[in-house]
Amino acid sequence: MDRVPVTQEGYDALKKELEKLKRVERPQNIKAIEEARAHGDLSENAEFHAAKDRQGFIEGRIGELEFKLANADVIRPDKLPRDRAVFGSRVLLENIDTGEEVEYKLVGPDESDIAKGRISISSPLGKAILGKKPGDELMLVVPGGKRLYELVEIL
Repeated sequence: MDRVPVTQEGYDALKKELEKLKRVERPQNIKAIEEARAHGDLSENAEFHAAKDRQGFIEGRIGELEFKLANADVIRPDKLPRDRAVFGSRVLLENIDTGEEVEYKLVGPDESDIAKGRISISSPLGKAILGKKPGDELMLVVPGGKRLYELVEIL
């Protein structure tokens, strides 16, 4: 398995979620299963079945987070080149057709959040930005056609 790049902030968020699942969610769910079991007949006990379903989700998510953390490659953007767009770069793009400017930070797949201006390096736009220098143009094919951007600045 390839290592997955992640910022320190993203790594810490995954670790925090894992700890919450292990220290809070899992024990609460175990207690809920015990309480539901005490009500008797398990075949018609909706609380028991809901708690068991929740247990499956929690255990699955714990496994997923442990895998992600084990394969995470924490990248420090301040140690990377600033002459071209790389993982962790904040970039300013201008839509050549409309003149609209947008700012994005290039992050790993688990950290992307377009509403916060964080796009994954594995997304089509993220892939198009990687390696570009200020002044370079990039074309993105979208369902509505093609969009042409200029990388104005690496912030």
